[in-house]
Amino acid sequence: MSFSTPDSPPPVGSEPAHSQQAVLVQPLPGWNPPVGAGRPIRGLSIAAIVLLAVSGAYALLLTGTGLYVRSVLEGGRYPGAGSPDGFTPPDALMALAAAVQLPVLLATAVVFIIWFHRAHTNAKTFRPDVATRSSGWAIGGWFIPFGNLVIPCRTAREIWDASRQLRSDGSDRPASTAFITWWWLVWLMSLLADRVYGTLYENASDAAGLSASALAGAVQGALSLVAALLAIRVVQKLTALQTTRAAEGPYAAQPAAADGLR
Repeated sequence: MSFSTPDSPPPVGSEPAHSQQAVLVQPLPGWNPPVGAGRPIRGLSIAAIVLLAVSGAYALLLTGTGLYVRSVLEGGRYPGAGSPDGFTPPDALMALAAAVQLPVLLATAVVFIIWFHRAHTNAKTFRPDVATRSSGWAIGGWFIPFGNLVIPCRTAREIWDASRQLRSDGSDRPASTAFITWWWLVWLMSLLADRVYGTLYENASDAAGLSASALAGAVQGALSLVAALLAIRVVQKLTALQTTRAAEGPYAAQPAAADGLR
């Protein structure tokens, strides 16, 4: 196919103008040049997934430790456990679990939030008319009292909406964000369980108190494991969405039902 300027005559041998069909799809307002837009986040996503997997492994360990300590203490062994002067094997196991928790969760949180911020920055590049809030909220939203119960979830949905491709005809491609909702709900439940676990562990002064904290730790570990697995899914889906969007542009080449977005 050959092209000519509006004022130039059609090239010799070209088909009549009325027989040519051209479909021009205009980008929506706010879309930047499609191909190559956004900074790559695959490396950050891999690091976040690895650390989330480590956090999940720790959560599984905490669950097993809590159930084991609970069963030992309920059986009447180590009656001096939990007392200020005693340091029995159950005390040692619970102390070890508590000591490992902070560095694992801190490392995971730092890398995840960096990935989250990069993903939102890309989303603003893709669709500034959809990703309207500042990318600073992708970091600060995690630390605002009470606001951190809502802001990160809304930001994740904003990233999703701004990173989605449209159909080739320019129409919307609705896709469920239920996986984001479930991740966030389980994450909030794990935070509540962690608060209960920490309070019971700090206040434990006998075997009964340590047993109660061990059970709370097992529950918290189970919830944290599920939250970590769901967070991995969030990272995978948002990263894949942005990778496709950056490579192919704002319009999908195939129907939504065929590309796994639903």
